[in-house]
Amino acid sequence: MDLSRKMAAEFIGTFWLVLGGCGSAVIAAAFPQVGIGLLGVSLAFGLTVLTGAYAFGHISGGHFNPAVTAGLWAGGRFPANQIAPYVVAQVLGAILGASVLYLIASGAAGFDPTAGFASNGYGEHSPGGYSLTSAAVTEAVLTAMFLLIILGATGKNAPAGFAPIAIGLALTLIHLISIPVTNTSVNPARSTGPALFAGAWALQQLWLFWLAPIAGAIAAGFLNRWLNSEK
Repeated sequence: MDLSRKMAAEFIGTFWLVLGGCGSAVIAAAFPQVGIGLLGVSLAFGLTVLTGAYAFGHISGGHFNPAVTAGLWAGGRFPANQIAPYVVAQVLGAILGASVLYLIASGAAGFDPTAGFASNGYGEHSPGGYSLTSAAVTEAVLTAMFLLIILGATGKNAPAGFAPIAIGLALTLIHLISIPVTNTSVNPARSTGPALFAGAWALQQLWLFWLAPIAGAIAAGFLNRWLNSEK
């Protein structure tokens, strides 16, 4: 598969993740009387990855996440010369997803993207008021576990065809754990799209949601390579 098609698949898949996952948080989470709540938002993020991986995984691998791309490289599953094109496609897809979500959400009276817009944060911008340290540990550790699950579920000894289910359920579980802490990133592209609309505070804190997930993912990639080494 040529690189342009892979980038297109990553672009669309990341667009879907942000529109579906963040859209559920912005539009449906607290909707009067029938809001889906934390459980519904967690499930929505898992479903976007599950459906996106089945739709586009055979084209690009279904990363939809710069941290996943970095972790797969560290695990020996992805070439270094394709990291930058994948990340560009993912970030642009996330921005488009956030833009479409903004167009939809702004049709409601009183809509204010600076109130959050599903952005990730710590301290006073953490849903539960968690500190920078708590946020950093949460994002690094949960992204590392996400990568270990991805690498295991897509390994040569894993049952064929079931990886998207395991990966989608893993992302659901990650959100169930960490929405109160950071509003859950584990994905720098997902964090970037909404932050552009949420304003100054989200952009000021965005560095953490690039650094911690990528660090956790790379550590997990090297760990998985060691765990599965035959030497």
